[in-house]
Order: sequence, then C-alpha cells, then structure tokens
Amino acid sequence: MTALQTVHDVPLLICDPEGETIAGENDALDLIGNAGYSGAQWVVIPAERLDEGFFRLRTRIAGDIIQKFVNYRMGIVVLGDITRRTEASPALRDFVLECNRGRQTWFVTGIEELTERLRNQDPARQGAGS
Repeated sequence: MTALQTVHDVPLLICDPEGETIAGENDALDLIGNAGYSGAQWVVIPAERLDEGFFRLRTRIAGDIIQKFVNYRMGIVVLGDITRRTEASPALRDFVLECNRGRQTWFVTGIEELTERLRNQDPARQGAGS
C-alpha cells in the first residue's frame, strides 16, 4: 500500500511500513512506475521494507536499486533509524553520508527530518531529477 502526499509542494509516494520486501531492481521499477503514474517526485520507503541485503553494500542491492531511481530521475528516501546498521558498517555509514549530501537519495530518521529537508531545498530545484 502506498499513499501520495505533498510536502512543501513536493509530491511524495509514501510506502506503507507493512508490505512486500523491496529486494531488487524489479521492485524498484514497480515503485518508480507507480510514483511516475501518480505524479510523485520522490518515493519514501520505510527502512523495514528493504531487504536486509540492501544494508550490506557488498550485495550491490542498494546500488542496483538506487541506480534505477537515478536513471528515471526519481528521488528515493529511506525512512527510519538505521543507526545500528551504520555503527556496524563504516562503509554503509560513509555511503549514507555521501547520499545525504546530494539531491537524489536521502536517508532520514523520520517524517520531520524529511519535511525539514524538503523545506530547505531550493524551490527552483525541488524535483529530484533537477
């Protein structure tokens, strides 16, 4: 289940925390298609919906999924506290920090943090593909 919500004039497709595990490129393409059809610029995925392999960078699941979002110029937000995982993996911590510097892929702990990031985003560049 997903819901379309607009925050600071940015349409978001927000995935329900309950549902199928997102584990690869085909799952990403389904989300991108749904988001595009609904007019969303970002897809917000609760961390618990992502396959555990997503957080182990050597599996390349995170890279494959995020690359699909980049290719289709759709923003992706991983929503939830992943501190336990980043503390256990310096590579994941660095990856999250690097993603959060950009405008395409964000890891945020909650909706409040996402709302703040969207509010502070340059209005001329609100679309993820900008």
